[in-house]
Amino acid sequence: MKRYLGKRKLLKIYISNEDSFEGKPLWEVLLQRAKDAGISGATVLKAVAGLGAHSQLHAFNVWVLKQKLPLVIEMIDKEEKIKTFVDSVDNIIDEGLLTMSDVEVISYKHPGFKES
Repeated sequence: MKRYLGKRKLLKIYISNEDSFEGKPLWEVLLQRAKDAGISGATVLKAVAGLGAHSQLHAFNVWVLKQKLPLVIEMIDKEEKIKTFVDSVDNIIDEGLLTMSDVEVISYKHPGFKES
C-alpha cells in the first residue's frame, strides 16, 4: 500500500504550551481535530527555547514549575487535506504561526503495515 508515499505537504503550527481552547490545551484540541479530519499523522514537539513575534525569549528553566514554552505541531498529508484542516482550525488559534512546505515521503513503516 503506497498511499502514504510520494509528494505531500508538511504543516507546522507554532504555538505555546500555555495556549488553550475551551479550557483544554490547544495542542490537544488540534491533534483531536487532525484525527477527526483524517490527517495521516501529527507530532507535537516541545521546544527548549524560542523567540516569538514579540521578541520575547521563552526558555526552559529547571527551577520554574510553570513555564511558557514553544510547541511545534507537525502534520503531513495531501495539500487538499492540509488546507481544509487549516481552514477548520483557523478560528481557534489566537496567536501562532502556520507554515506549509513540500515534502516527499519515501518510506513509511510500522508493524503490520506492508508497502506494496
